[in-house]
Amino acid sequence: MGGGGQLGGQSHESEHDLAMMVSDFWENGSTGADSMCSSDSESGLSDLAHLAEIISYHKHAVDQTESEILSVVHSLLLSINEADLHFSYSGPCKDSCIRFYLVKLLRNCEYDAAVCTSKWDGCKKVPGGDHEFIDVLIHNDAGGTERFIIDIDFRSHFEIARAVESYDAVLNSLPVVYVGSLSKLMQFLQVMAEAAVTSLKQNSMPLPPWRSLAYLQAKWQSKYTRRTSPDNEIMLHRNKSSNHKQCIGRLKKLKSTLQSEIEKERLLKPINNDNNRRHRLERRRHPSFRAL
Repeated sequence: MGGGGQLGGQSHESEHDLAMMVSDFWENGSTGADSMCSSDSESGLSDLAHLAEIISYHKHAVDQTESEILSVVHSLLLSINEADLHFSYSGPCKDSCIRFYLVKLLRNCEYDAAVCTSKWDGCKKVPGGDHEFIDVLIHNDAGGTERFIIDIDFRSHFEIARAVESYDAVLNSLPVVYVGSLSKLMQFLQVMAEAAVTSLKQNSMPLPPWRSLAYLQAKWQSKYTRRTSPDNEIMLHRNKSSNHKQCIGRLKKLKSTLQSEIEKERLLKPINNDNNRRHRLERRRHPSFRAL
């Protein structure tokens, strides 16, 4: 993606070090050659701190189109009220009502948005499953299409049992709602999979198969169907189902957490803008540094 904001409060030297660390991570697949082999807890915690910085680095590296969609998605989510939600399932809704209403609002804003449902069969150590998310297709004048993924409950995919405190810092550095390209999403997954392994090793716990990188990738890379409304639209009713109360609770939590993130980003924006200028200068001085 194009160069975007940088981590707040860093010196010019530490910013350059972080850029080199990010580049090294993607070239070598980890924060250090010996980091995952070491049983030293301090080494593991140090690795997690580095991974949190890498997550924040990519979180703020956005281009203009991504920034615009992100802003629209945030505004629309905060505008959704309990009375707007409908349910279309006899069982738990699993937030589908929120996704379909967000898609409706996005389409009202003339975005080519839809709810995507991916499904995959289990193989070897990767369990089968399905996942629901949103995508937005941006069609350009040259006939090409750019696809953006929206996941409204992004952090939940990476929650693990008995996580060490440093892992929680990595988890909380993730965006509340993911909006971005599939390739950028895969970068987040790779970092979080390594963070999970590092955290679990601190407690001598194995990595659950549903937190493995392969399982995480399957959620967004598997074959999917694309819908703009529920299949059984004729059966939609106002939210009177007891199963639907969970969605209402999650909507309230989502809006609260998202509002807190937006406020935090607003306070950091002057620092990030200053670091943007430093980053552009750094790239001119070091042409070998590639934007991620």
